[in-house]
Amino acid sequence: QVQLVESGGGLVQAGGSLKLSCAPSESIFSFDPISWYRQSPGKQRELVARSPRVGSRQYADSVRGRFTISRDNAKNTVHLQMNSLKVEDTAVYYCYANTPGGIEYWGQGTQVTVSS
Repeated sequence: QVQLVESGGGLVQAGGSLKLSCAPSESIFSFDPISWYRQSPGKQRELVARSPRVGSRQYADSVRGRFTISRDNAKNTVHLQMNSLKVEDTAVYYCYANTPGGIEYWGQGTQVTVSS
C-alpha cells in the first residue's frame, strides 16, 4: 500500500510563508500527477496545485503567484511553497498522487492555519 507522508503544516501570521512536503513510499516517478488539495470546514476539497511528470504545473486562481509546487527527485519529495499567506488559505492540505493505471492515493492531511 502506497503511503503519502505529509509534513510542514502549522500556524503562521497573514503574509507569512510555509513549506509543505509530501514524501511517497514509492518513487515520485511512479505517479502522474502529484497534486496538493485543500479543504476548509464546510467547503468542498479543492485543487491547489498540480505537478504532472511532463508539462506545465497548474495552480488554482486563488493561489497563482503565491504558491509553487515542485518535485525534488533526489529526496523523492514534492513540496508546496506557500508565500504571502492569507487567512482564507486556512485549511487541511492533502497530498494526492495518481498512477498511470488510475489508482489514487491521498495523504492524511496537514493543517495550515493563517491568523490575522
